[in-house]
Amino acid sequence: MDGLRPLNMAPLDVWAQLNSDPYTALVDVRSHAEWTFVGLPDTTSVGRKTYPIEWRAFPGMALNSAFVDQLTSQLGETVPKTLFFICRSGARSMEAAMTTAAALADRGQEVTCINVAEGFEGDLDAAGHRGSVNGWKVHGLPWRQG
Repeated sequence: MDGLRPLNMAPLDVWAQLNSDPYTALVDVRSHAEWTFVGLPDTTSVGRKTYPIEWRAFPGMALNSAFVDQLTSQLGETVPKTLFFICRSGARSMEAAMTTAAALADRGQEVTCINVAEGFEGDLDAAGHRGSVNGWKVHGLPWRQG
């Protein structure tokens, strides 16, 4: 996967690009439990769909070996030129972005895969809690309860 390490982009910059570039999509790689109890980014106001596809399944966090196939199936025949990947804090989404970039390159598809830095809930604060330091929600970007 050398040379395929995805870029990191801050949530506000991701939102701006989703708003201005119709050839982009947001992929939420968190678990069903996270979507249900924590919420999902809401990109409908900029005419985009958020694609929730588990990268690792809760509770054992087993890798979803069908992830890329599920993603391409949901995206349909035309894969956007830029895919943004988001998880809780940015670790799983980086892993998913790297793997997806490699898999799509192997299929002959040129897609830029970008990790949403800070993730949906952001980094831990001094008390060990998420949701107050940074991340999609802290920046006031649209989201909805799953």
